[in-house]
Amino acid sequence: MSAPSPGYSITVRAEAPAAIDTTGVLAAAVASAGGALTALDVVESRSDHIVVDVTCNASDSDHADRITAEIAAVPGVTVRKVSDRTFLLHLGGKLEVVPKVPLKHRDDLSRAYTPGVARVCLAIAENPDDARRLTIKRNTVAVVTDGSAVLGLGNIGPAAALPVMEGKAALFKQFAGVDAWPVCLDTQDVEQIIMIVKALAPVYGGVNLEDISAPRCFEIERRLRDELDIPVFHDDQHGTAIVVLAALTNALRVVDKRLEDVRIVVSGVGAAGHAIVRLLAAEGATDIIGCDRHGALDPSVTPSDEFRGWIAKNTNPSGAQGTLKEVLKGADIFVGVSAPNLLDGDDIASMADRAVVFALANPDPEVDPVAASRHAAVVATGRSDYANQINNVLAFPGFFRGLLDAGASDITDEMMIAAATAIADCVHADELNASYIVPSVFDPDVAPAVAAAVRKAAGTTRHTPTTTQQTHTTTTEAPAR
Repeated sequence: MSAPSPGYSITVRAEAPAAIDTTGVLAAAVASAGGALTALDVVESRSDHIVVDVTCNASDSDHADRITAEIAAVPGVTVRKVSDRTFLLHLGGKLEVVPKVPLKHRDDLSRAYTPGVARVCLAIAENPDDARRLTIKRNTVAVVTDGSAVLGLGNIGPAAALPVMEGKAALFKQFAGVDAWPVCLDTQDVEQIIMIVKALAPVYGGVNLEDISAPRCFEIERRLRDELDIPVFHDDQHGTAIVVLAALTNALRVVDKRLEDVRIVVSGVGAAGHAIVRLLAAEGATDIIGCDRHGALDPSVTPSDEFRGWIAKNTNPSGAQGTLKEVLKGADIFVGVSAPNLLDGDDIASMADRAVVFALANPDPEVDPVAASRHAAVVATGRSDYANQINNVLAFPGFFRGLLDAGASDITDEMMIAAATAIADCVHADELNASYIVPSVFDPDVAPAVAAAVRKAAGTTRHTPTTTQQTHTTTTEAPAR
């Protein structure tokens, strides 16, 4: 059983006899069931009974049920209600729209809306570029999904994907001051998705594609990049690749190896794996082996899609063949973006000395991190309960902040490498060690550093707005009329 997590936090409202040891007995019940108690609050007290809110973390839903049953089994205790704190957080959604301008009297209304707004509309009609300065377009990103590949949940559809997209939008705002909005499409037809995103693009300064299954996601991103004049970024691909490169940069510093000298085995050649391979190659990696469920990709076998074919033809210079376990022997780096429990400690022991293991399948990684750490010098996962969490939130808020500030219309390898370097450099030399190769997602320096790196890579010389962790302020002159 995995460790208790705030993601499975519950509050059990229990009625119990008014005795001096009641709260202690309730706490003992939680501990007996393996829960992690976080709060005990008496919410009602009478001469013969008290009502206590028992808040604790569980490891999963079944564990939460066992904790509740253990509390209910205490003599004299009645469970009145159980609240799942994650569901409570999502009640009514996680986003709202708040006006940025005062609307207190008729003068305000006449400028924000009719009749004054008509002059602004005509200005934009005369010069469409003014839309970026005079509307939300300058600071707004569409978070677009069709719900076909949500987290590790699979094809659950657009409505079920909405909580994830809301969360993504909240992270954009919290970390980089970007106003993002979920756009969950009730179609999985490639042409329809492209048509819809193109039709809504005038409102947005950028598009973040999210949780769209491969290989469809490749075609959708390529076409939208070709046909739109705003940047299009598939976070499952490029956000992951940026943070992997950042983490690997620092991991190689820890083990004193160079990217151009190491052998890298990548398990998983879908959206994330493809982007990781391409970005590592662009940064100078020369010996990468891409593996699918059967093992090393064979360039002589007709690929199921052109992107898998690209990996087969442009990697594995030594022509290694065999299963993942076989080609992993002697490798310096393992990067997993595939499936849980593919490897064990013995497989990691077969790697080169001072090996680096990134087991990023979520929530269950390709190899148990504890077992891997017995043999590898550096281990990272996608989980928050182990050291070195590879989390895309280190990249996408600052990356889009930089794109929007630069007025960029395209995304380049140079921008992504610059972003990765900025993330890596947020871990200072005196902080760097095997358990700390990437900064905290709450480090307030990360998003501004990434934004600055992206602006510089974009070649902009314009005035750059001030970015903080939670606010974004821009001063721009309106066009003279």
